[in-house]
Amino acid sequence: MGSDRMPDLWEPAGTYLNTASYGLPPKPAWYALQDALDDWRGGRTSWEHWGIPGEEARASFARLVGVPVETVAIGATVSGLVGLVAASVPEGTRVLAPDVEFTSLLFPFLVHQHRGVSVRTVPARDLSGEIGPDVDLVAFSAVQMATGEVADLEAISLAAAEHGVMTVVDATQAVGWLPLDAGRFDVVATHGYKWLMSPRGTAYMAIRPERMDMVVPQAAGWYAGEDPLATFFGRPLRLAESARRLDTSPAWYMWVAAAQSLATVEQIGVDTIHDHDIALANRFRAGFGLEPGNSAIVMSDAPGASEKLASAGIQAAVRGGRLRTSWHVYNTAEHVERTLDVLGA
Repeated sequence: MGSDRMPDLWEPAGTYLNTASYGLPPKPAWYALQDALDDWRGGRTSWEHWGIPGEEARASFARLVGVPVETVAIGATVSGLVGLVAASVPEGTRVLAPDVEFTSLLFPFLVHQHRGVSVRTVPARDLSGEIGPDVDLVAFSAVQMATGEVADLEAISLAAAEHGVMTVVDATQAVGWLPLDAGRFDVVATHGYKWLMSPRGTAYMAIRPERMDMVVPQAAGWYAGEDPLATFFGRPLRLAESARRLDTSPAWYMWVAAAQSLATVEQIGVDTIHDHDIALANRFRAGFGLEPGNSAIVMSDAPGASEKLASAGIQAAVRGGRLRTSWHVYNTAEHVERTLDVLGA
């Protein structure tokens, strides 16, 4: 699919520049969700087939980040999935993280302070250089929501490998537009409601096979079984051998939409989306006299931006007193020019 046809799959009511807060569903995802909700409302079907889209989305995610599907768990939130990892690390684990890190990645480790788990924060740009023998685990976002900064994934993965440091990555602001090889890291968790344009309640975690046994499936239920439809009742414990042992039971209708959204991302291609998004972001940056960047998220100083954009029907965000715009598949060059004109840039 050519990048010039991408916006045809979406129906934004206005100019939407806030994907870093939540993404807009492509038409196939929206229609699939409405069909499932109609079936639920009318009681027209049984429920078993509503589990299939979750498995389709799991497989799509695995392909998007380049890992075997058997290494991917699905859940409802990043904090819930990362929390399983944080609860499983040894007492006294020393964690390194960026000082602007999103709390859903920090809090799961901070709550284990009573076990001697400590968290040290440093500027995001210094992260790779701070990895050393005094660090057991590094937790960071591939792209920071507060700044749009893209982590130096190469440098961090190499430094972590050199010192035997476990890596836990929140890729929520990355997967869907930034090409990412999750196999280079021990754990990569992602929520789907931003750049993967899915409903909330659809999250993924890729985990290296050699780390699988260390993570205790503390939220294990029927869906963590090897064959969920055969593990409704009684003993013995029979968890899946794959990462699905870390699954929580999926909210059916949300995954019906998620499967279609991820299929759309696959159909277009992350490389194509990346080039499209970066081109728009850099065109916007140029309007503010900024140097080209490598992120689909742009932070800029624009006094009165909230009022100006709201009055023009343009959706964006303000974080830390700065305008945050995020550019994705449903945006066009016309959106850039209109926004710059409204802001007087």
